[in-house]
Amino acid sequence: MAKSPNAFRTISEAATEVGAPQHVLRFWETKFVFLTPLKRAGGRRFYRPQDVVLLKAVKRLLHDEGLTIKGVQRLHKEQGLKRLAHYGDPEGAVTFEPEGAAPAAVPASAAPGQSSIRLRQVLAELEGTRARLEAVLSRSA
Repeated sequence: MAKSPNAFRTISEAATEVGAPQHVLRFWETKFVFLTPLKRAGGRRFYRPQDVVLLKAVKRLLHDEGLTIKGVQRLHKEQGLKRLAHYGDPEGAVTFEPEGAAPAAVPASAAPGQSSIRLRQVLAELEGTRARLEAVLSRSA
């Protein structure tokens, strides 16, 4: 049974979809602050559709376009996440929140399961923000 396009992916599923080994995905997370999969207890990673698109973009930029790691970092800094994601999803099928924007609120009329899904998304976004802050703080220390 195939997963829904919106389902979270394990690291092995993401690696297969991106076409890169798992250890490479982990390495990229250390180099690119915008790669922040949801981490559960024990450090197990779960990738959102947006994460997979960004991984595909990084792979394309590094392997096909010939950019360096610093080049991809500069591209992200200068052009932003949406532009970077275009390299992994040229059709724009996956949507991205504007960087720094607050997540949309869950409407009160949402189905019972929707609020827990949204809470998991907000938690993942907060964990990603925390990881980016820790990376910045460790560089300045």
